[in-house]
Amino acid sequence: MSRAIPSIPHAWWREAVVYQVYPASFCHSGKNSTGWRSSDGLAYGDIRGIISKLDYIKELGANVLWLSPILQSPQVDMGYDISDYYAIDERYGSMQDHDDLIRECNSRGIKYVLDLVVNHTSDQHAWFKESKVSPTGAKGKGTKREWYIWRKPRFDVPGHEGERMPPNNWEAAFSGSAWQWDEASGEYYLHLFAVEQPDLNWECDEVRKAVFEMMRWWLRKGVGGFRMDVINFISKSYEGVDEEGRGLLKDGELLGPGHGELGDGQKYFVNGPRIHEFFKEIGTVLREFDAFSVGEMPGVKDEEEVLRGVGKDRGELAMAFQFDIVGMDAQPWNGGKWWNRKFEAKALKTVVNRWQRCMIDGGGWNALFMENHDQGRSISRYGSEEGDLRTVSAKMLAAQLALQSGTVFVYQGQELAQINVPRDWGMEKYKDIECVNHWKTVLRDYPNDKATQQKFRDQYRLIGRDNARTPIQWNSNKWAGFVPEGSDLTPWMDVHPDYGTWNAESLVKDENSSYHYWRKLLAFRKQEKDTIVYGQFTMLDTENKFPDVVAYTRTSEKKKAIVIASFGKEDVEFTVPEEHAGLLQSGVVPHLRNYDEEVRLNGSTVVLRPFEILIAIS
Repeated sequence: MSRAIPSIPHAWWREAVVYQVYPASFCHSGKNSTGWRSSDGLAYGDIRGIISKLDYIKELGANVLWLSPILQSPQVDMGYDISDYYAIDERYGSMQDHDDLIRECNSRGIKYVLDLVVNHTSDQHAWFKESKVSPTGAKGKGTKREWYIWRKPRFDVPGHEGERMPPNNWEAAFSGSAWQWDEASGEYYLHLFAVEQPDLNWECDEVRKAVFEMMRWWLRKGVGGFRMDVINFISKSYEGVDEEGRGLLKDGELLGPGHGELGDGQKYFVNGPRIHEFFKEIGTVLREFDAFSVGEMPGVKDEEEVLRGVGKDRGELAMAFQFDIVGMDAQPWNGGKWWNRKFEAKALKTVVNRWQRCMIDGGGWNALFMENHDQGRSISRYGSEEGDLRTVSAKMLAAQLALQSGTVFVYQGQELAQINVPRDWGMEKYKDIECVNHWKTVLRDYPNDKATQQKFRDQYRLIGRDNARTPIQWNSNKWAGFVPEGSDLTPWMDVHPDYGTWNAESLVKDENSSYHYWRKLLAFRKQEKDTIVYGQFTMLDTENKFPDVVAYTRTSEKKKAIVIASFGKEDVEFTVPEEHAGLLQSGVVPHLRNYDEEVRLNGSTVVLRPFEILIAIS
C-alpha cells in the first residue's frame, strides 16, 4: 500500500543533528577558570574541554550541542540534582566559560541546548531549604512549603497499624520509598528519584512562575533551547484531599518480588491531568525565542497522549523521547529494567514502525536515538563487539537509525563505536546511584543466591548507565587523552582499556571507520532531506517473515529510498518487494555500505552478511 507524501512544515530543528555531551566524561582541559580541583585527585570533563572539541563535533555533521547538566549541584545524581539554576557548577567552569561556549558555538553555526531539570531540585537548593523550615499546614500557605510536595504520615496501613508509614507505597526510581521523613516538621516529602532530589509542586503558581523566569533568563543569554528531564512527571494525579486540604496520592499496584511492599506509582505521576496545561505554558516561553525543545517522557504508553504533547499545532513541545526503543532487552512487566530479555530485531521493527506511523500520521515529530547518558552502548546491546563486526554493526546501527523520520541524536562516543564497560569489572567500579542502590537491594534479597546476583550483574553490564559514562577515548595516550599529558589527575571513572585502538585520533585518520561513516551518513541525510527528513516512511515485512531484518522505504515526490538492515550474526536472506527490487540493481549508495564485497542479489532476494546494511535511492 502506497501512502501519500506527508505535508510536514520545514523547520531547522527537524533537519538538525544533535550531539549530546556528558560533560563529566567528555574532555578535561586542565584550564578550568575556577581553579576547582577535586580533593581526591580525580579529573572531570569541563566546559573548556568541550570548547576545544567543537570543531570535531561540527566536522562530524552535528549542528546542535546538548549538554547534560552543568549547573550548580552536589552531584548526587551527576548534576540532575540542581542547587542553583543561575550558577555553573565550579567543577565544569565559570559563567564566563559558559558565555565563551555559547559564543564559540554561534561562530560555528552550532545551537546550544541546556538540560532543564525542573521536576525536582537538589535538597540543597535554597527553595527546598526554605521549604523545610516554613510552617506546615494552613500557616504554610503562601510560603515555600507549598513549592514541594509535603504530606503527613499514615498510621492505618494494613499490617502496620500504629506505625508511622509514608503517605503512599510508591517506589523511587533509585530504589526504596519515594518519600523521605523530616523529623523537624513531622512530614514526608516526595522524591521520585534520589532522597536528595525532592519533587517540585507544579500545582503552585509561584513554582511555575520561577521556572519560566529562569528559562527566559537562559534564553536571553543565548541558549538555543532545552532538553527537558522527565518533564512528563511534573503533573501529579491527586484524588481527594487530606485534613490540610492538600491532594492525596494513592497507592500504586504492588511491584512484587524484590520490591518488598512498594508499589508502582506511575499511574499517578506520568502525564497527570494538568500536563498539557503546563506544556502549553512552557511552549509559550519557547516560542518567544524560537527555541529548540525535546522532552524526556518515560512511562507513556498511549500514542495519542504523546501526540498531544508534540503535535505541530498544539503549541507545547517540538518532540519527545519515547522509551520503547530502550526497553527491548528488559522486562518492565517483571518489576523493572534489571530483568533481562533477549533482544530480537522484530521488537525493534515493531517499535520503529509504531512511532514512525504515529508521528507522521498524527502530525508529531520523532526524536531519534539509541544511546544517551542513561543507556548502555548500542553495539553491546544490539550489534557485536567481536573483531571486524564491531565496526560493521556500528555502521548498520547508525544507518537504520539516522534514515528514519525525525531529528537525529548522536551520543558522545557513539560515532567512535565505543562499547560497554569490560565484563570483568567488579561492582566497586560502578559509580551510578541507580545501579549502586539496586545492587544493595540484590545483596539484601538474594544474599546467598550467586546465580541471581550474576544475572543482575550481567544486566548492569548490558543496560546500566555507567556503560555510557566512561571517558571519551580521544587518543592512545595515557587515560585516552581525557586529561592533558603531564597531568597528575586520574579520570573520575575508569577509561575502557581498549582505547589504544578505539580512539578518535585513530578513527578520524581511517576513512573506513565508524566516525567517517557517521559523517557521510549525516551528509547524505542533509543532501536528501526531502526524502529522508520530510518523506513518507513505510516499514517492510511487518508480518516478520524475515525476523532478523529491519527494512523500510522513504518516499518523496521525486525520489524513493530503501534501507535494509540485518541484525543477524550469520548470513540471512531477505526478499525485497517487487516494486522496490529495481532500487538494489542500480541505486545502491556505495559510500554507505559496510562491506567491500559485492551485493549478493539474486532476482528480488538479497543475501545479507552479518549486520550488513544496504541503502539504495532512485
